[in-house]
This record gives sequence, structure tokens and C-alpha cells, in this order.
Amino acid sequence: MAKIKVAVIFGGVSNERNLSSATAAEVIRNIPDDKYEVIRIGITKKGRWLFFPGDIDAIADGSWETDPDCTSAVLSPDPFHRGFITLENNEATIRRVDVVFPLLQGKFGADGSIQGLLDMSHIPYVGCGLLASASCTDKSHTHMVLDDYGIKTAKWKLITQRELNDLEGACDRAAQGMSYPLIVKPAKSGSSIGSSIANNRDELLTAVKIAFSNDNKVVIEKYVRGRKLEAAVFGYDNPFSSYIGEIMSPEKEYDPTQTGSGNDLIVPANLPDETHRFIRETAVNAYKALGCKGMARVEFFLTESGELLLNKIITSPGLRCTSIYPQLMGHLGMSLQYLIDKLLEQAIENSTSY
Repeated sequence: MAKIKVAVIFGGVSNERNLSSATAAEVIRNIPDDKYEVIRIGITKKGRWLFFPGDIDAIADGSWETDPDCTSAVLSPDPFHRGFITLENNEATIRRVDVVFPLLQGKFGADGSIQGLLDMSHIPYVGCGLLASASCTDKSHTHMVLDDYGIKTAKWKLITQRELNDLEGACDRAAQGMSYPLIVKPAKSGSSIGSSIANNRDELLTAVKIAFSNDNKVVIEKYVRGRKLEAAVFGYDNPFSSYIGEIMSPEKEYDPTQTGSGNDLIVPANLPDETHRFIRETAVNAYKALGCKGMARVEFFLTESGELLLNKIITSPGLRCTSIYPQLMGHLGMSLQYLIDKLLEQAIENSTSY
């Protein structure tokens, strides 16, 4: 039987490109080589696409970009090609693929850009589609959808680029009804870059200016004091949630402007059974509301008063063995290799019929 050809796309132009490459190296090592043939496509910091035939370790440390065996690669939008066109010595080679595993983060990665291109190419791919990826990346859209579905989030306000001519007034209006401290975030940043905590009006103005240097929309949220909880959701028509994990911050109080680490994860969280069930149900409901498929990590805060608030949904979670998503799925008995295999299988089985 011929092997299934899977293209792994990594790197990219975002600030999270190193995380993408490190994840790709671990994913490639855990793709069953008796079942799949892997084609490695890297995107440089400047946005150049390259077919990389070299050693996996070079992907992990970033040295793949300077490998002399790299050749230019283009993802063809023509469904007839159903794959990549590589260029070497002025000769073009079509490399057909059965499925793509996009491991890009942030801008042009988890924001729906690559997903839209793959849709045009009629190639199945792992993970959420264009709309879900874009909606979960844009925190204002996430808030609006979840508000409409009655899923609680922190109190929030939005400032757009159109309001820059009266930024002080916009900040004052946004802060109304929300006591300090406040969390200020670029609406579409995939990481903590550009996020700040504001404890007063002056700090709010500064924080909003910093956020605007990273995006054209800024989300302001009420600071939430509480336990940080994590759920991993998996599936298509009948998605399910993992057990709930908890990030145990080494600091006295969790800093929501910082990215969580799987090294601090405890699974299962010390919670009553009914609380576990409610959080798992809420995670799946949010996943469905935003149109997610394949996989997503859902992050919550549980306040001191017992209120559950959804913080964010990550549609392109880290997939290293120490990352939060694989740890949560591992508690259900899924090894990383098994998880990756099932993600690829489901992507192919649930691809849209063109």
C-alpha cells in the first residue's frame, strides 16, 4: 500500500516562528513512518517558502533556512496540482500531497490565512478552518460569539484604529464600568507580545499605545483573579474534551499577560466532579459555537467566587510532548504519536468533498 503523503508546514513570519519550528521537529519525529511520507515545507522569516529535504534537527534549531539543499516551493492554488510546486535549476516539480499539517503560529498561520489557501487548493488539512481560526485569533470576535451563545468571559471593551484621533476619550469610555487593573491586548496577537496590565488611567493610555503598535484593534478586559484551567477539545461532528488541567504558576499570582507553560500543568485539576463536567461541557460548547474542528485548546479562569470565565481558544496549540494540549490528551491515554496519527486520519476523513 502506498504511503499517505503529508506536508508539514512550519516557520513563518510571526514572532512565534521558533515555537512553530520546534513543534514541527517533534511532530515529524512522531508521524508513523510506516504509514506516512513526510514532505517538509518551511517558511522563512521574510516569507519565502522552501522545500527542505534535510535533517529534522536542523528544523528544531532553525538552521534549516541556510541548508544548500533547500529549493523554492509554492503551494499551488490550482486543485489540479493538489500540492506544491518546487523549483530547482529552472525545472518545476509537482509534489502532490494527501493532507497538510500546518504548524504555523500567529500572523499568516493560525489566523485563517493558510487555511484559506489550502481550501482554495482543495487539500485536506489538520485543524480548524478559515472562519474558526480567524474568529479565535481575533479576541474581539471570540468575545462577541461567546457573548451571543451565553458563554461567560471577562468584561471587555474594544478600541479600533478609527478612535485614535480621540484616544484619551476612547480609553475613558472603555474603562467605564470596569475597575482597575485592566488587561490590554492587541486583538489579533497570538501570543503575549503587546499585552500589558494597566493599574490606572496613565498606564491604560500607555498600554493601549503599545497594543496599537502590534495591531489595528485593541481589546481591554477586566483583570481576573482566579485559577487558570485548561481543556483540550478533539474531534469534528462529535467533539469531546479532555479532563481539566490547571496551570500552577510559580508566582504568587498568575500573570495573564504571560504565555502559560505545560511544565506548570497539573492533570487533573483538584476540582469537584460536577465542576469538571461543567467545564468540559462549556469547552465543547464554545468549540462548537466558534465552528472549530480537529483540535483546540480552551483556557478558562475560575474566580474566587466560583464563576467560570472563558479566556481564549487556541486553534493551533503546541504539540510538543511537554505542551499543554498533548499532556491533556495523554491523560486520556493518547500518546503523541497516536494523537498525531488520529489528527491526520480525521483531517482526511472529514475533508470537504469538492
